[in-house]
Amino acid sequence: MLDLNDLAMFVQVVRAGSFSEAARRLRMPANTLSRRIDQLEGQLGTRLLHRSTRKLAPSAEGQALFERYAPALDQILEIERLHANAQAPSGSVRVTAMAGLFEFFRMEWLVEFYARYPNISVDFLLDDTATDLISERIDLALRMGIETGTGFKVRRVAPSAMILAASPAYLERRHAPRTLRELAEHDCLTISNRQGRNMWRLQGPRGGQEVPIKGRFAVNDMRVLAQACIAGLGIALLPQLIVEPIIAQGKLVRVLPAYRRATTGLGLQLVYTSRSPVPPAVAVFAEFLLEKLSDAIPGAVQSSASRQ
Repeated sequence: MLDLNDLAMFVQVVRAGSFSEAARRLRMPANTLSRRIDQLEGQLGTRLLHRSTRKLAPSAEGQALFERYAPALDQILEIERLHANAQAPSGSVRVTAMAGLFEFFRMEWLVEFYARYPNISVDFLLDDTATDLISERIDLALRMGIETGTGFKVRRVAPSAMILAASPAYLERRHAPRTLRELAEHDCLTISNRQGRNMWRLQGPRGGQEVPIKGRFAVNDMRVLAQACIAGLGIALLPQLIVEPIIAQGKLVRVLPAYRRATTGLGLQLVYTSRSPVPPAVAVFAEFLLEKLSDAIPGAVQSSASRQ
């Protein structure tokens, strides 16, 4: 019985016009390809190719074999390609994340992802408030310090405290607070709160404490909040992940360093809204996110992809 792989190699040699070019297309050594064609000729008991140092051409028997089997092999390869595409993850993945996601998630990573999975599209909804995952048809949520209701699968990505910071210019106008009581008298910059509450829950030397705050600036974008803080509008509670590089540049100063946001253990988390089994497109993008973030964020939990 003829080996279909050998026939496919023969067809590729005829189409390429040389062993070297056919071997390049097939990603195999040219001498291996030549040996397989020799074996095919031996099995058929006839010469299929006329070879010289300058030219390669099919014999009459080789041309007849090519014309008979090449179309059938093309159909088989097309069926295999369609089957592979049907098995490959495809569809749209809707992701919500903090507005500052692309401060540390690089666009080049998406180029890599789309190259791996050409049939998947990703729709990002960037919002620093707690999005309703079901009504917004979210597949994945990358959340920082936000409580997630029951019924969702949650994977921890990295610890991420929220810390207090202000610009040097603001602290020149207003002395840095030394206590939480003094903090309550300062201009505080906040994320827009749909519940209308103006309270920070902070963890400090005495455990968890609530601080009433006041301010004249609120926004639902953490990046804009950081910009307002840099401009000197007040004191902000910002993710350590985002603010530490800004502090290192001297644009911000940490305020009340003994205190941080009391997040009840919550850091950066990935939340799945789909019940098992998770749709393939969602599963592969989630693993890709975890792989990249575990490499980019100090102290991140290593993803299964990173451990391999």
